[in-house]
Amino acid sequence: MPAASTTLRVLATSVIASLTVTGCQALDDAGQALGRADLVNDLAARMDRALEQTWAADYQLPGGKTASIAQTADPLRSAYTWPAGKITVTQEAVTTCAIAAGRTSCTVVPPVLTAGKPSVAVYTEAGKLGLVTPPAVIRLLTAAALDPEATITQSDTTLSGHHATCVDVTSSGDRFNACVTTEGVLGSFTGTLDGKPAEVALTGYTETVDPAAFHVPPGAGVVDRRSASS
Repeated sequence: MPAASTTLRVLATSVIASLTVTGCQALDDAGQALGRADLVNDLAARMDRALEQTWAADYQLPGGKTASIAQTADPLRSAYTWPAGKITVTQEAVTTCAIAAGRTSCTVVPPVLTAGKPSVAVYTEAGKLGLVTPPAVIRLLTAAALDPEATITQSDTTLSGHHATCVDVTSSGDRFNACVTTEGVLGSFTGTLDGKPAEVALTGYTETVDPAAFHVPPGAGVVDRRSASS
């Protein structure tokens, strides 16, 4: 299984295991109790399943900028595109592109599909460049669920025509709001990641994907390091 799916599966499993040990704490949402473990497990499982399906999503970023995520099941691959760059993960390679001073440069490295670690590195790099990723949201939810002082409120909404489950979280003085659609797609996020304000909102979703979503940006300079690494 490619690294992109492995990461979420590892993260989701750790969430379930950790919360099983600490037990469930009740939440109050319109008079109904909901266990933190159940809530986090459901959102993590939705995102995990989505990484094995075919879809594409567009997002609105602050300042009128946009981003997109594309995923196909056969072949299993994913692409994350935002103003500062692009990361594409396939069974053949991991391609990371950065845009600076109007120029795009891309580096191609071999895929490493063991233990989920390569995916963690990929998503960490994307986070540094300003992209909100599902693993980042899952980590925040996990930390909040394990914090006895945290408050988590659940609600439901519709984003770009799709039903979504949302959580408003206050933990250790920080606050964020995250929504996940029924399909398992990140619907929205508002909060802080890596000490920086971050915000995304779903503007479009489709279950058909243009193959061009996985191509290197036109005119980009490409350094292929796969031969040197083999």
